[in-house]
Amino acid sequence: MSKLSSGLQPGVALCVAGLSKAFTMHLQGGVQLPVVEGAHFSVMAGECVVLGGPSGAGKSSILKMLYGNYAANSGSILLRHGEGAVDLVAADPRAIIRVRRDTMGYVSQFLRTVPRVGARDVVAEPLVSRGIEPSAARERAAALLERLNLPERLWSLPPATFSGGEQQRVNIARGFITDHPVLLLDEPTASLDAVNRRIVIEMIAEKKARGVAQIGIFHDEEVREAVADRIVDVTVFSPARAA
Repeated sequence: MSKLSSGLQPGVALCVAGLSKAFTMHLQGGVQLPVVEGAHFSVMAGECVVLGGPSGAGKSSILKMLYGNYAANSGSILLRHGEGAVDLVAADPRAIIRVRRDTMGYVSQFLRTVPRVGARDVVAEPLVSRGIEPSAARERAAALLERLNLPERLWSLPPATFSGGEQQRVNIARGFITDHPVLLLDEPTASLDAVNRRIVIEMIAEKKARGVAQIGIFHDEEVREAVADRIVDVTVFSPARAA
């Protein structure tokens, strides 16, 4: 059963408190490998918070806990959702599905699509699944793909045949096409050239202007400085640091 609450301060879209995660190494006698311990931060509507720190510090693990791909061992992730809030740590799978449909979007580093589905339909699918008429969804998808400089000759082709940068532009368009009030960004510009990196920076700024709360990982220093309102140093929550 999901845990509902109204315990968020006005303007706060998401609040993380005491969040910890350890992996169980089943092939090594059940040894516990702690990766995050006691993480805490909040994100306001219209703010972009960047998770900072070196590789292996736990940034991706935190992002995956926020989206429900990883189960946290302890702590809470309180998300403003509908008329109240939901603790994603305590939420059941059906509640997580509702959160992903209505409240929280995600741009990952990797594009996972159904084979033989064209790029424009891949981008349009999140809108169609939310009840938008398919032709209108495809029109919005086309506008995003054009903005991200994906050639129109590719729109009807499956993205599995594309280069890494082309796939990432499809991925970004798919993540940005909805109006989710919270958006997670996992290295969205990693495979992009300078022109398209600037376009993504503009798109992030537009989301902020519309009040979207964004939490991201950006290894590109120029992009990070351009989009971050605050940087949360994840090394502070590293068990290795405490040791």
